[in-house]
Formats: sequence, structure tokens, C-alpha cells
Amino acid sequence: MRSSFKAAAVPKGSASVFAALGDPTRLRLVSRLCDDGPMSITTLAVGFAVTRQAITKHLRVMERAGLLRCTRHGRESVWQLEQQRLRDARRYLELISKQWDDALGRLKALVEAG
Repeated sequence: MRSSFKAAAVPKGSASVFAALGDPTRLRLVSRLCDDGPMSITTLAVGFAVTRQAITKHLRVMERAGLLRCTRHGRESVWQLEQQRLRDARRYLELISKQWDDALGRLKALVEAG
């Protein structure tokens, strides 16, 4: 019996996006930027038990993954989310979720028929 399972096309650069989001500190930073919009490193670092330098390193990882964009405003660097990149990741996860739901539905039908 051949499987009708078809793997989802992996969007370019997805591995770096999911790797960047796999860190709890980076997830908190993304959450803050989602909730409060663009922020400076000084503002973003408030409430974290790490240095601003550590926050900067996390932000740079996410920037390289295409999740964030940094712009200079005078002496300050202001960070903001790249919304499209997050939407692409979400769409990919939804596609994988649907494929799993379909596969589990087929397995359930096979077990109940057997």
C-alpha cells in the first residue's frame, strides 16, 4: 500500500527561523515586540536577567533569520518585527498540522475498519 502523504514544501530559510525562535529569551523578545511594537535595546532589556549585550546578541540572531529589522534613530537602534516572516512560519506550521491531522484521520479510519 502506497502512502498518499506528501511532505510540505519547506519555505526558504525556515530552519534559521525556527532555530531562532527555539530560545526562551528570544521568544520573550518576539512577544514583547508583538505586544508593544518597535523598541530600543534599552527598552527591550527591561525585565530580563541578562545584559543589554546579551539582548543584542539575541536580536542579531533573529535579524540574521529575517525575523527582525533594526533601524537607527539618532544614537539609538530600534528593533521591529518582520511580520511577513512570522506569517510565513505560521502558515508552514499550519500546513504541517493539517497534514498530521489528515494522517491521523486515515490511521483512525484504518484501525476502526480493521
